[in-house]
Amino acid sequence: MRAYIDSDILIWHLRGNKKATVFLRDMLNDKRYECWIGAMQRAEIMFFTKPDEDTMTRLFLSQFKTAAVTQQIVDSGALLYKTWYKSHRIDINDAFLAATALQTGGTVFTLNVKHYPMPDLSVVQAWKPSETLQ
Repeated sequence: MRAYIDSDILIWHLRGNKKATVFLRDMLNDKRYECWIGAMQRAEIMFFTKPDEDTMTRLFLSQFKTAAVTQQIVDSGALLYKTWYKSHRIDINDAFLAATALQTGGTVFTLNVKHYPMPDLSVVQAWKPSETLQ
């Protein structure tokens, strides 16, 4: 099954969060999952790396397949955004990841499940918010 990892988890890992690191290690080693990120999640990470972090970040992201943003994803993502923005404040990146997972039958793994209210979307909270992020 395709497991789409949301950027919040990736960012926590890059900031040195142990829960994120353990979660990603377990996902990458679990044969039930094929670990993916969306193109927009990759962009969220790469656009904000410092020059001395580029090589390490690219190496880290190479562990995940990156799903392309196609015309169908854009159109579907736009509809999801227009439907859910006012009530749940989803952003464009969330809409694209949701559209990608819906199109491929994948599951989104995130810390922000409220950003993925779509009833047909499979969403899993990576860990409980009450658990520390240190």
